[in-house]
Amino acid sequence: MNQHPSPVVTTAQGTVRGLRRGRTLTFRNIPYAAPPRGADRFAPPRPHEPWPGVRDATVPGPTAPQAQRRLGDIDMTPYFGTGWIRGEDYLTVDVFTPATGGGDLPVMVFVHGGGFVAGSTRATLYDGSAFARDGVVLITLNYRLGIAGFLDLLGAPANRGLLDVVAALRWVRENVAAFGGDPHNVTLFGQSAGATVVGGVLATPEAAGLFRRAIVQSGSGLGAFTPEQAARVTRAAGAALGIEPSVDAFAGVPDERLVETAGTLTGIDLRTGTHGDPLIGLSPFSLVLDTQPAVSVAAGGADVDLLVGTNTEEGNLYLAPVGKYATSTAADVDETAARSHPDPTRLVETYRASRPGASFAELRSAIMGDALFGVGSRALADAHAAHPRSATYAYEFAWRSQALGGELGAAHGVELPFVFDLADRPELNGPHALLGPDQPPADLATRVHETWIRFARTGDPGWDRYDTGRRATMRIDTEWSQVDDPHGRERLAWT
Repeated sequence: MNQHPSPVVTTAQGTVRGLRRGRTLTFRNIPYAAPPRGADRFAPPRPHEPWPGVRDATVPGPTAPQAQRRLGDIDMTPYFGTGWIRGEDYLTVDVFTPATGGGDLPVMVFVHGGGFVAGSTRATLYDGSAFARDGVVLITLNYRLGIAGFLDLLGAPANRGLLDVVAALRWVRENVAAFGGDPHNVTLFGQSAGATVVGGVLATPEAAGLFRRAIVQSGSGLGAFTPEQAARVTRAAGAALGIEPSVDAFAGVPDERLVETAGTLTGIDLRTGTHGDPLIGLSPFSLVLDTQPAVSVAAGGADVDLLVGTNTEEGNLYLAPVGKYATSTAADVDETAARSHPDPTRLVETYRASRPGASFAELRSAIMGDALFGVGSRALADAHAAHPRSATYAYEFAWRSQALGGELGAAHGVELPFVFDLADRPELNGPHALLGPDQPPADLATRVHETWIRFARTGDPGWDRYDTGRRATMRIDTEWSQVDDPHGRERLAWT
């Protein structure tokens, strides 16, 4: 790797020129697959054509087509980014690597969240400079979203967004050594929808051998739609566009109309005679699989080390910013349980018993958070731990943001600034910012960030392994404490 002020790296597809900032080299907008245009939006990712000369990799590139996302009174721009930046050549990676040179560094590849319909490498939360500072090659990637990425269409491969992630991993295997990384020590990690994709990649045979470890942050090993559920979304999308639900018909629809149509599909009842809606109505898009990732992992699984966890108050993000937290009633608790479980009365009784004194808001959030993330994360951990050839570890992130008058708490997404060691960024601090008005504990981001790197480097985050007996879990707060089976009583209610 060239060490001049404008570093130059030669990849298998061509040469790129990046940017040096202090001890970090940054390369933005490097293609890992061909532009998904026209009918190719619904095809498997293909290799990118080589480019002549030196490609400028100093500025961010386009993003996957998407609508701008807002979430009530909390500023989630650092998480979602600023929306759709036009350009067809958006299947790209950003690379952050130490400027000190050297090779065989651990590699971490991050898959962003955003409900399968939003997000990009441009989001400020995914600045990988701290990872590069600490001796890691950090790679973020864009993948197809919404209808192009996840609508199940006759004649098109399913889960095209997931296939993009696998293609990016192949690019990493082929090229990361040129950036100082060890292609045989790759950790794939993601958050929310990105974490659910990582769980899906764990269960994808074609991805075997492309990564050594995985981190699933607030995802779900039970978050996939069945083909029957996905077909309902496909029929609704075809009806909204006035076309047949086939790949040939969708291939002629411009991206603008696909994005507009995706936004009209929320609210479809996806409950069937045998399956509930794993996303309880929050998104019409997810992975589409005959077998849930946790079940596939239980049957054989990927031979990789796994760190999996959730936040203590995941559901708060979907209630507090839109004014639905403090106003929660007993009826709201019952309605959330009915959307989440075939026996809602038993579920509510269990949560009331295990959380004596909890408010309606706390019960509603707890049930919602477990339905979306907790149950599926624990199922994935249990499934993976059944295979002793690789290690399983669990965590729970419990630090509470005081945003929105303290209502946000340890909500979905709050751990991300700590993982990326960005908790001091001004856009993340304030009464309506993710981390709230109070300065987070000075050493918490340092410790969380170092723990993620330790796991990527060694496969051991620094606490006891998770097994289906103890279910050892590290609770991360201003103080860290290891607990056994922290949700045992509630876990049984979901089986």
